[in-house]
Amino acid sequence: MISSTVSSHPRFLNALACQNFNERPPVWIMRQAGRYLPEYQEIRKKYPLEEMFRHPELIFEITKQPLDILGVDAAILFADILHIPLSMGLDVSFPGKGGPVVSPKIESEDDLITLSPKPVEESLGFVKEGIHLLKKEIDVPLIGFCGGPFTVMTYMTGKKVKKWLYSDPESALEMLQMITDQSIRYLQMQVDAGVDAIQVFDSWANLLSNVEFQRFAKPFLKQIVQAVDVPVILFSRATSHFASEFVDLKPSAISFDWAYPLYELRKRVPETIAMQGNLDPEILYAPPHVIQKETEKMLTQMAGDPGYIVNLGHGVLPDIPVDHVRAFVDTVKAFSPQK
Repeated sequence: MISSTVSSHPRFLNALACQNFNERPPVWIMRQAGRYLPEYQEIRKKYPLEEMFRHPELIFEITKQPLDILGVDAAILFADILHIPLSMGLDVSFPGKGGPVVSPKIESEDDLITLSPKPVEESLGFVKEGIHLLKKEIDVPLIGFCGGPFTVMTYMTGKKVKKWLYSDPESALEMLQMITDQSIRYLQMQVDAGVDAIQVFDSWANLLSNVEFQRFAKPFLKQIVQAVDVPVILFSRATSHFASEFVDLKPSAISFDWAYPLYELRKRVPETIAMQGNLDPEILYAPPHVIQKETEKMLTQMAGDPGYIVNLGHGVLPDIPVDHVRAFVDTVKAFSPQK
């Protein structure tokens, strides 16, 4: 289902539908609303990260920054993949080093009784309010998102998730289902508020073997894809490794890491599924002329593919110069598939 509210900028949505014919591909960047931007850092000096994620006006301002600065073809909501634990009665903090911390940790079946899922409209209503503000102002598609259930569980267990998977797999599956149910409610709230597409970040699925992925990740991602009635993009650090499994889920798009060139991966992905990615984020440390060359090589390899969305193979790194990010975006915007 494609929103009619962004018809003036259809390139991203057309590519998601594999119908972006005779046009350059759209471009946006994972983590584009964030730490590499000096404008973001100015806000960060004034507010703790928890407040930035939970204040609708700040969600609006930070989401909009890369649209004004870079001119990307889609916005992605400024939020955190750990809003789901927050909505289940847990505390989420950002100490600054070592990544976010969820407390108390949920490490076994005995701990499940501490989880108390709350209505998402009540516990995460600030996200809905932020979306409403954005939809009044922006004229590009807005991407909502959540973390993949396995990835969220990884953080909720203090990254001791595999110990639980093997010591008590049935209760681990119970927890994954709880996370999935709450994630679906959260995503449906985002869709109702006006997002035009959803990306699911199951980043930590790279910890899993193929057999483990089949049991502890794939069934829950499938539920999400089937429950959400806007285009869904699936991302993991291991999408190249699990390409066939992600194809089986029939998302609108798969966002790939940089392990293989996209034109090679396209042989494994049907033309009805869009492909997103996949420049190595560390290439953006290179001088702009090198960034331009590497980006043009990727664009040329995928030229003419109506289901191609340009992005990085993971999020933009916090110490990348803005001019280098702009070189990447501008190269895409200057590309002509007719050359």
